[in-house]
Amino acid sequence: MGEGISGFTLLPVSTAASLVGMFSFLTVMRWWRYAGHRQVLGFQVPVPGRWTLLSGVCSAAIIGTTTLAYTLPGASIVFMMLLMRGGVLVLAPLVDVLSGRRVRWPSWAALGLSFAAVAVAAGSSVSPTLTLLAAADVGVYLAAYFFRLRAMSHLAKSGEREVSIRYFVEEQMVATPLLVGTLAVLALLGGEGVLGDLRAGFTEALSRGHLLSEIAVGLLSQATGIFGGLILLDGRENAYCVPVNRASSVLAGVLATGVLAVTLGAPGAGALELTGAALVVAAMAVLAVPTVLAARRKAGARAASPPGDVRRVSAASARTRGG
Repeated sequence: MGEGISGFTLLPVSTAASLVGMFSFLTVMRWWRYAGHRQVLGFQVPVPGRWTLLSGVCSAAIIGTTTLAYTLPGASIVFMMLLMRGGVLVLAPLVDVLSGRRVRWPSWAALGLSFAAVAVAAGSSVSPTLTLLAAADVGVYLAAYFFRLRAMSHLAKSGEREVSIRYFVEEQMVATPLLVGTLAVLALLGGEGVLGDLRAGFTEALSRGHLLSEIAVGLLSQATGIFGGLILLDGRENAYCVPVNRASSVLAGVLATGVLAVTLGAPGAGALELTGAALVVAAMAVLAVPTVLAARRKAGARAASPPGDVRRVSAASARTRGG
């Protein structure tokens, strides 16, 4: 985007694109039917529940604070990354304990490796300066993630597909509309500083000359929200799901850095970033251990069973997948 624009100016178009992207996704997937419905004026209208409404508000806060985090003046981008990603990693086992979930050893090990990856990637380049606005941004982000993970653990992390989809739909039908509506109200108020930037985000979208880039930011941000949200809704403990979510982010950052280095001549990933990525790969390998061992045990049991037992096991597996 050349000289770049204010993060607050970027929010209106990017969040509006996120709104269109999310509602299009839910429609194409035909997931609206999973939401709770209520009859309004003779029509069945999807409505959120109490917990999904709270989670949607938190998700809206996460979207907004994430977009702002790397655009705030006077705050180190790397330091913001460390606080936000590392903070959520710390929250994961805390939420599990509060929710009465057992945290298995692979999750503890991957959690430690993921946190080490964030810290190593930051390395000596971290400038531990934090403006008041940046501190507020991080605080809102972590508080929103805490309540969102708590809500997910309370209602949706059961391993049942329909329950997870229902939660996801009801949460997302609140999140982006709420954020876009809030930004629109603030823009109407107008004024100097942040309010002026928000109004410019709406009124000068065409004149800035990079509308497609701003729309792409919103659509790609929403895509990470879709896949990241579904990862967090997995039935396993948060100490498992959060490292998977955060590790994916670290690997994406390393890949993007490499692409920018090749295509635009930007600085490539340094030794510390690559070391952090290697720790992320190690964390993912540790998380895969229980699945691999379970698959080997199942294969061994089938090999040791008589042919008739194997057929019965296969039929039972087919019925389970069908259900």
